[in-house]
Amino acid sequence: MADAMTTARNKAQQASESCAQVATDVADNVKNAASYVAEQAKDAACQVSKQAATAGSYLDSKAEEATSALGGGLKAAGDAIRQNVPHEGRFGQATSTVAQGLSDAGNYIEREGLKGIGGDLTGLIKNNPIPALLLGIGLGFLMARASTPRS
Repeated sequence: MADAMTTARNKAQQASESCAQVATDVADNVKNAASYVAEQAKDAACQVSKQAATAGSYLDSKAEEATSALGGGLKAAGDAIRQNVPHEGRFGQATSTVAQGLSDAGNYIEREGLKGIGGDLTGLIKNNPIPALLLGIGLGFLMARASTPRS
């Protein structure tokens, strides 16, 4: 009977050790799976970040191309006005001034691009905060006025 008790105790201990080993193996597998999932998520986030940077760069270059085209268009409009309108009299002076303004604006836009225009605008607002604030309030009022339905 003592032998049966010892045998049962040994089998119980072996079962316990076997269960502990299985639990350890399961824990290791879960840890490895979690590590794998975390690595895959990190890789996916890296890929998304690279794609976003590529898309941002593409949009930036397209915006600069559009800005350059706008500048060229303004210069062409100035040249067209200069060539097709009379040059004498007050009307001639006015159209000449408009044509020169369009050409100057086109040159500025082509030369500076969006970043240069943004920097100049930022400097203008920093140097003139009160007029910029009043202009913003006025534009906001006009936009609100234009967007509300009339009764």
